[in-house]
Amino acid sequence: MTSPNHPFLAACRREKTPYTPVWLMRQAGRYMQEYRKLRAEFSFLELCKRPDLAAEITVTPVKRLGVDAAILFADILLILEPMGVGLEYSKDDGPVIHNQVRSRTGVEQLVEFEPAEALSFVFEAVRKCRVALDGRVPLIGFAGAPFTLASYLIEGGGSRNYLRTKKMMYTDPGAWRALMERLAHALAKYLNAQIAAGAQAVQLFDSWVGCLAPDDYERYVLPYTRATIAAITPGVPVIHFSTGTAGLLRLLRAAGGDVIGVDWRVDLDAAWERLGYDVGIQGNLDPVALFASPKEIRRKVAEILKRAGGRPGHIFNLGHGVLPETPVENVIAMVEAVHELSAR
Repeated sequence: MTSPNHPFLAACRREKTPYTPVWLMRQAGRYMQEYRKLRAEFSFLELCKRPDLAAEITVTPVKRLGVDAAILFADILLILEPMGVGLEYSKDDGPVIHNQVRSRTGVEQLVEFEPAEALSFVFEAVRKCRVALDGRVPLIGFAGAPFTLASYLIEGGGSRNYLRTKKMMYTDPGAWRALMERLAHALAKYLNAQIAAGAQAVQLFDSWVGCLAPDDYERYVLPYTRATIAAITPGVPVIHFSTGTAGLLRLLRAAGGDVIGVDWRVDLDAAWERLGYDVGIQGNLDPVALFASPKEIRRKVAEILKRAGGRPGHIFNLGHGVLPETPVENVIAMVEAVHELSAR
């Protein structure tokens, strides 16, 4: 059983910790040989749907890197598959939605489902992770935020300008509202089921929301992200993460979360000042910095810690996920530097 006073959980509550806790987005990924070996045998979806393999992938980085939290190996789009949208991953793991949702009719055709039944493999993986972790570090569950999932449904995959998504927002607000309400409701149930299975904190990924102007975020996104976060089991820490959102920090804070994740495009101290010190902050090393020398990585870690100022509530992380080509030894050097330089 993980202690409720574990540094990661304490930092989520903005309590003093003996050192700054650190974990990494995509810490279970292609940069690790152990993952590549499994990926050579199984497709990405097979790994997600095999609880034994998902648990193995989740736990391995904790042992190898010495991080202070595990994050469940899964994908933000898994929740979309039971909706009948035709989710597929190409050979390079890029997701494709075959049945795009671009009208009120499309929203109404989305299948209603119970996460506990349709995504039972996710919750079994959570339970297996908790057993394998044996209380060493907390387990983080996660989901995509309503806007990012809506964008996938509308665009059918990645996008450079989110033309179809914004067009639907502006020209069919009724359909947009219906889609976002449906997603917010499903996401809250999904995250709460992860918590019931054993997740000790959850992160909401709004990876694409940085494409929006502040006024559009406030009008078309904030109410639904807020509704999702407000419906999450009380007492469980929520990390609200996004990228490219230095201009949206005040609004992200208003949407909710115990900890706000920020990327490397804004200085951590400036971001925290804008957010307010009554919320935790996560970040914010540039993932590409892990290709630098260990000495330079240590310098960059020291700079971020200096900007945090030893204030309770800082969780060290990258500003986005670990890149596939990243040297594992550099990741380990970063984790060791965080622990050493932040020791109090």
